[in-house]
Amino acid sequence: MNQIPAVNLSNGIKMPILGFGVFRMTNEEAEQSVVTALRTGYRLIDTAASYQNEEAVGRAIKKSGLSRQEIFVTSKLWIADASYQKAKIAYQTSLDKLGLDYLDLYLIHQPFGDIFGAWKALTELYKAGKVKAIGVSNFNSAKLTNFVLTNRKILGIDSIPMVNQVETNPFNQEIETKKIMDEFGIVHEGWAPFAEGQHGIFTNNTLSKIAESHNKTISQVVLRWHIQRSIVSIPKSVHKERIKENFDVFDFELSDSEMEKISGLDNDAHLVDHEDPKFLNRLFDRI
Repeated sequence: MNQIPAVNLSNGIKMPILGFGVFRMTNEEAEQSVVTALRTGYRLIDTAASYQNEEAVGRAIKKSGLSRQEIFVTSKLWIADASYQKAKIAYQTSLDKLGLDYLDLYLIHQPFGDIFGAWKALTELYKAGKVKAIGVSNFNSAKLTNFVLTNRKILGIDSIPMVNQVETNPFNQEIETKKIMDEFGIVHEGWAPFAEGQHGIFTNNTLSKIAESHNKTISQVVLRWHIQRSIVSIPKSVHKERIKENFDVFDFELSDSEMEKISGLDNDAHLVDHEDPKFLNRLFDRI
């Protein structure tokens, strides 16, 4: 995969440590951006049913001219389909929209709805060889622990998520959640690596000084910080130069001192509070 460093999932599958996300992109933006990303060298593409741009991503994959085996494709199961019966139908719908024969990774998008029924369905899809790896998204440490232990000790399902995709950036480092993931052998994947531009990330003094010392940008420093924490990151952009800039992070390394300085920026500043009932109501309003 273009010599991109990879992390090993619990089943031995290799997942690129740097990918490309398409959240909140229109179909036109997604298609053009994914084509650019793949031509730049990205080999992990992350989409979801709820993004409503899977078809555009599929067109971009075909345009790339790359073989299917070269690209690691992720999609996600939305709340409306979070049940045993609906999950299998939703998986096939995502495949059809993407124009693919299989997904490399399929995630339960939110820790709500019938996640246990949905996980049983995903486990069966995985055992049948229809998806290479399965996991979850937005599960905090308590929800993840409950999910794993309920499946294992109550429902008798011993399969553990291979990936947990959660909001991760210098201001929300998910240190405790990562410890739980590491204990279970679950790969940590981070969304919103740049905190969606919030908290003054692009003018932060600590990050600016580190970036200057390496002749890099703050974005590149943040992605390098993810890589050195063994966290898969999926930055997004619709701008060609930014897409290329975000990929240029494999020719430098942050020192232990610099990593420590960035760790000091953590203040648990979530962009999204999954414990907020108002947020949950908004999610269910989309069903």
